[in-house]
Amino acid sequence: MMTDAFYRHLFEVMPTAAVMAVAGKIAYANPAAMRLLNIDKNEDILGHGLFEFVHPLDQTRSLNRLNKTGHEWANAPSQFRLHSANGEMRMLLSASVAIRYEEQEAVLITGLDMTEHAEMADQLRVSEQNFRSLFENMQDVYYRTDAKGIVHMVGPGVRSVLGYEPHEIEGKTAESYYPQATDRDAMKKAIMEDGKVSDFPGQMVRKDGRVIDISISSRALYDDSGAFAGVEGVYRDVTQRKMMERELQRLATTDPLTNIPNRRSFLEQAEQIFKSSQRYHTSFTMLMLDLDLFKAINDKCGHLGGDKVLARFAHTVGLELRDSDLFGRLGGEEFCILLQQANRDEALTVAERIRERIQELSFKDPAGELFLLTVSIGVTTNFDGDERLAKLLERADKALYQAKNSGRNQVVWFS
Repeated sequence: MMTDAFYRHLFEVMPTAAVMAVAGKIAYANPAAMRLLNIDKNEDILGHGLFEFVHPLDQTRSLNRLNKTGHEWANAPSQFRLHSANGEMRMLLSASVAIRYEEQEAVLITGLDMTEHAEMADQLRVSEQNFRSLFENMQDVYYRTDAKGIVHMVGPGVRSVLGYEPHEIEGKTAESYYPQATDRDAMKKAIMEDGKVSDFPGQMVRKDGRVIDISISSRALYDDSGAFAGVEGVYRDVTQRKMMERELQRLATTDPLTNIPNRRSFLEQAEQIFKSSQRYHTSFTMLMLDLDLFKAINDKCGHLGGDKVLARFAHTVGLELRDSDLFGRLGGEEFCILLQQANRDEALTVAERIRERIQELSFKDPAGELFLLTVSIGVTTNFDGDERLAKLLERADKALYQAKNSGRNQVVWFS
């Protein structure tokens, strides 16, 4: 029976590089492997990770070839790029097989140096220079995780994006850098379903604690048996872009004077509430508000003074509403409110409270004289027979018209 000592002696005299790995760590390297990697002392390589010398672009393929279970398997020869200890790149024709070494499950990897051919060496050198320049200077962050989500590799772009050195992230779970686990879970779900994601939105936490918006483009990795082996891809900081998108969205949906939803935004949200109420048979009430004699205020105070009145009016009304209530400006001095899950009595109480708060306000005209403000309010509720939101708007408007014709500064219910 051939012993470990026999194999070791055989490997010592082999002209071909041979490395023994146990649990992913190098347990033995013969002299040919030491020369190939430009390593002088055996202790400089023992215990190191098996893939430390494999080129980043070949690590996934190499990992998939070796990430197998069982006691008997072998891989046919295939070419891989290696980095020697002094940074030189070598092309290796490598084969691997599962064996027992010192009573442990191990992998024997043998390799033949293929870089002696001058033309191939030049091509490799140019390829490596181009790759290294791209990899070191790219603003996106390249990353790769295993099936458990542990980061095995991350590019230098992470320094500017997250403020970490690559070695501070490698070995940790990708989830560690998400402010909300749901973001990472959503991306994992999408990758498992489609095999990849493109420009997938998310957020990460920088080393300084600041939360940034990111865009992720990644793909799933699979081993030779087709089992999920991890994820690789790139992500980039898109915080500025997202801030601009949110600001554009705010400008498109918010009334700039009162800082509440504008007519378009209010009606879109009201339509959603209306459809939901039809589906689930819930009720809500609508309040239509119109400032009394506002044209006279504008004539007396000018448009700038009128704008200040409108802004203060909207602020005062907002203080009387819940977060679940919808408040918007339909145009000019006309406003509308939707009170969700509010019956007739509750809605009238809110409307009356708003009316009282508004008449308690006081303003000064350009001459310094005080003047007061009042509001008329029409109130209605939704019915099962309402086919369109417009029906409620019509009833609320009729109630408001009655309030105006009945002397203003009052609340009128219309059913």
